[in-house]
Parts: sequence; structure tokens; C-alpha cells
Amino acid sequence: MPDIRALIVDDEPLARRGIRQLLAPYPDIVVVGECRDGREALRALAALAPDLVFLDIQMPGLDGLDVIRMHGVERMPAVVFVTAHDEFAVRAFEAQALDYLVKPLVEARFRATIARVRERLRIADAVALAARLSALLADTGGTASPARLPAAPGGPRGGSRIAVPTERGELLLDAAEVVWVAAQDDQSVVHAGVKQYPVRESLAALEARLDPAQFVRVHRSAIVRLDQVRELRLGGSAGAEASVVLRDGTRVPVSRRRLAQVKALL
Repeated sequence: MPDIRALIVDDEPLARRGIRQLLAPYPDIVVVGECRDGREALRALAALAPDLVFLDIQMPGLDGLDVIRMHGVERMPAVVFVTAHDEFAVRAFEAQALDYLVKPLVEARFRATIARVRERLRIADAVALAARLSALLADTGGTASPARLPAAPGGPRGGSRIAVPTERGELLLDAAEVVWVAAQDDQSVVHAGVKQYPVRESLAALEARLDPAQFVRVHRSAIVRLDQVRELRLGGSAGAEASVVLRDGTRVPVSRRRLAQVKALL
């Protein structure tokens, strides 16, 4: 998935700061705005179009449920309600909230919420793409040329080509030629077979253009193509880092935070 754009709505500055701190370990979630009340939230929802909103239920003026009612349930992004009282839980889920967090927020419970958010948005992406493909097939009488297939939500993926500099100009690499990509200083290095190509593009930008069914971010500094992984090595001794071994023998570290996802995909 591309980055998840999050909006934080709470009338308490400490509460907003607390949610930001809990989101810090999740680089794929970007906070695009903060709001102090319901009216600010309505303006931000219209202007920023976030994918996710952490929404306090009890606020002066318009409360969280009023925000949903006025913005429209069908137009709301994924909602996680945040409140100091659990008495609103039933009303929260009646409003189709994705989850419900009670203050003070607990890290383990917050982590479970983020997992639920990612799964919901992943499914939403898949459903949206299926709908677009169905519409395309209907327009073409049941057949479609690969050149006309729409890009997946969040930008072009899978069929993307990467322009890499060479002595004679720029070479366009198909995604299928890429074995793995490493972050290096302020750029990325694309490994294609025995050759390496520096690219003035961030790892996050390249990740957004690569098919998540074929590529996985294994570390903050590395992306690998799944069918190039020969072995997953778990850290044996205390503190030892896990890694994947590619078909050419290259060993790429796997961060603890991403290990479960990598294991599931493999």
C-alpha cells in the first residue's frame, strides 16, 4: 500500500500529541493534519481527504458523531474513535467506526488497531481495483488490452518502469528485472542481476510504484523481490537480526518490525 494519510481530531493538545507519538513507529502512516474541534475536522476532511481519522467523540460544539453525520457516513475515511469513556462504544460501532480506543491509550491495544486499519485499507484497495477492472471490461465488451489496464490505487504499480542513469543516457528497467533495492545516503541503488544503478529517488517513492504482491519492504533501507528470496534466516542469538538470502547469495537484513509481514508473504 502507499502511505496512509491520517488526521487527528481531539480538543486536548496532550491527546493529539500522544497519538502522534504512538504513530511514530509506523513510517507508512503520515499525519497530514490536526484539528481541535468538530468544525475544524469538517474543513480538514474536505480539504485533505485523509485515509484514516482518529476522532474524539466528546468535543465542545460538534462532537465526533456530529462530524460523521454532517460529513456523511458514505464519505468518511476509516474512523478510529478515541475517548475517555467506554460508554459510547455501541454508538461508535453503530457509526461504522473501524475501532474504538479508550484513554489513556495503551501501546499494545494501539498496535492491534493499526493492524486492523492496514487490513481494512488493503481490502478496500483490492475492491476498488476490481471495480475499475470490471468497468474497463464492460467498456471493452469483455476484453482488454494490457496497455489499457488501469493502475492500482495509490499510483502505478506492477508494470512500472524505473529510469536509471547510464553512461549513454537513461535505461528503463522493467520491475521484473529488479532483484532488490537499497537505500544509500539520499538516493536508492537498484540491483538488477549483477548490475547496480543509483537512482535519485527515495526508497519510499520506489516502494509505492512496485507491486506489493511481488516486492516487500524488509527493512527501512531495503526492498526485495519475493521470488528472489531463497531463504529466511532468523536471528539465532539474542539481539541478532533476521535476514533474507537471495538467489545470488546476497544477504539482506530484515527488521524486527517487518519480520512477521515478511514471514507471512514468504
